[in-house]
Amino acid sequence: MAESLNAVVVSVEYRLVPKVWFPEQYHDALRATRHFLQPDVLAEYSVDPSRIAISGDSAGGNLAAAVCQQLSKDEDLPVRPKLQALIYPVLQAFDFNTPSYQQNMNMPVLPRYVMINYWIDYINGNYDLAHELLINNHTALNVGRALSFRARLNWTSLLPPSFKKNYKPVVQSTGTEAIVERLPALLDVRAMPLLADDATLARQPPTYMLICENDVLRDDGAMYAARLERAGVPVTLDHFHDCFHGCMIFTVWPTDFSAGVQTRNSYIKWLDENL
Repeated sequence: MAESLNAVVVSVEYRLVPKVWFPEQYHDALRATRHFLQPDVLAEYSVDPSRIAISGDSAGGNLAAAVCQQLSKDEDLPVRPKLQALIYPVLQAFDFNTPSYQQNMNMPVLPRYVMINYWIDYINGNYDLAHELLINNHTALNVGRALSFRARLNWTSLLPPSFKKNYKPVVQSTGTEAIVERLPALLDVRAMPLLADDATLARQPPTYMLICENDVLRDDGAMYAARLERAGVPVTLDHFHDCFHGCMIFTVWPTDFSAGVQTRNSYIKWLDENL
């Protein structure tokens, strides 16, 4: 990236589970970004303040989106990102039965049960909740705290027919409100950027969204792209029909797969043209 774009690339070494849990990773990423955006720090690294992008893949895409949302609310920020670029990001734990979660529930690298366990790890929950999360008991119709968020990730209206296919929504009439009482992070926008309100989304910078067909997280990215577009944000949705979660890391011999090379090249091309 640094060579192809002639850009300064900064990676935030946020702390990991099990040393810390949410929201510490978010705070680490936000603190580091705010520090770097100070004019004197940018000058130290010879960075053009008008050409800054925030980017991340997978869990890093979650943090990138959450940080971008918060920065858009910081009224006294002297420098703002020009772009955000999200690569198969994790954006919600509200619905584990989107079409891509159903379609790819047993797909290698990231089957559904593994993604649910990652969420439990991140928010310091207990693995005995996994089944209740899997069947969406935590966001059932009787869970009052979840009701106001439901329309913000209604995949029946946000996804195209080619994604929805014949999949049906999984909405429980009666669930377990105690789950979100024990784990309020499940409805915290800082952990779930897809739950943000429209006013916040309207303040986001032009966005690149890379999603893969063979990935439980495909619809997280597609729904976020759709909501950003509806809020007036310019969005490039880059959908790779034959790729899988995490594929962009496979670009170096002996694992230099076409999936990795083509996604990396497309991502860098967009940054090169827009940054």
